[in-house]
Amino acid sequence: MPTERTEANRADRGDDATTVAELRQLVEDFVAERDWSRYHSPKNLAMSIAIEAAELMEHFQWLDPAEAQAVVADPTKRAAAAEELADVVGYCFAMSGALGVDLSQTVRAKMRRNHEKYPAAVFRGKPSYERPKE
Repeated sequence: MPTERTEANRADRGDDATTVAELRQLVEDFVAERDWSRYHSPKNLAMSIAIEAAELMEHFQWLDPAEAQAVVADPTKRAAAAEELADVVGYCFAMSGALGVDLSQTVRAKMRRNHEKYPAAVFRGKPSYERPKE
């Protein structure tokens, strides 16, 4: 179980110094300390990911691109959106644990498939739904 002091020592470490395993463990410890594991079925976690993603979308709903950029530029609004993003990612870590998948390997494998499916020479500057005509 992490102590407040241990977590405080890690709090200033950013993406370059924090592993996926550390973040997964942080989420697992939080859930275990509250005895919430029984609620973290794949179905419930999938629903939670969708719910939190919707809460993230609310910060940008109905905004044109310039207004959305203003959210990013405003520290208070950006922090609120970032909290929702953290909820999405936290539930994704919990889901990877519930599914028993190595998230790093899974993301790498998916990106390899994406490279094959969407070659840069064909899709550069185009949305993925604009399939080339064969």
